Amino acid sequence: MSFGDPNPNPNNPYGQQPNQPPQGQPGYGYPQQPAQGQPGYGYPPQQPGGTLQANNGYINVAGLGTVELATMGRRLGARALDAVAYGILYAIFSAIGVASLVGASKSIDDCSSSAYGTEAYNQCMNDAADASVGILAGFLGFIAVFALIALLYEWLMVSIWGATLGKMVLNVKVVKESTGQAPGLGAGFIRWIIPMVGSLFCGLGTLLVYLSPFFDNSGKLQGWHDRAGSTIVIKTK
Repeated sequence: MSFGDPNPNPNNPYGQQPNQPPQGQPGYGYPQQPAQGQPGYGYPPQQPGGTLQANNGYINVAGLGTVELATMGRRLGARALDAVAYGILYAIFSAIGVASLVGASKSIDDCSSSAYGTEAYNQCMNDAADASVGILAGFLGFIAVFALIALLYEWLMVSIWGATLGKMVLNVKVVKESTGQAPGLGAGFIRWIIPMVGSLFCGLGTLLVYLSPFFDNSGKLQGWHDRAGSTIVIKTK
């Protein structure tokens, strides 16, 4: 082979250079580029909703990202604020009912046989009895209205907004674990009715339901009512 021979390969009779592969093709010294976002190439796999992060009080929720679970102190504090609101309403309705019953008892005392004849006395007692029945029915009606308000307050507010007034004050919100949205009417009702059923056992069942997040070994602080409604309680601020 002479110096400067354009055909350095004696086995190549045509003196041509071997074909070069197109630039960027895999298998020719150019690494294949993975599709962006694929796991294993520097992009961590996406965690599904409801994934607890290292038992540190944070959880990955779809639509919300990484959020902090509400502590039991906040949750019980919010429940206490709601109980105060219930107590004020109950006191108002009770005061109205008691005042009505006291008024009825006074009207009966006013029916004195010495002041009226027998017929007038009997008529007065009948009128007072009718008034008492009406007042008692009104008082029971007040109680029924109070129970309805309690139902609508807890159920609807948690279902639609994810929080009662007490929860809003303490920056606590109830969300669906799978979506990060407010529970909705169905899950909200399930979450409300379980503590109410517990109240049939002298209130002990309700107390156990509200304390049941302490027994949750998943680290998500889900109470029995949360598990039934597939909800979690998070901190908003």
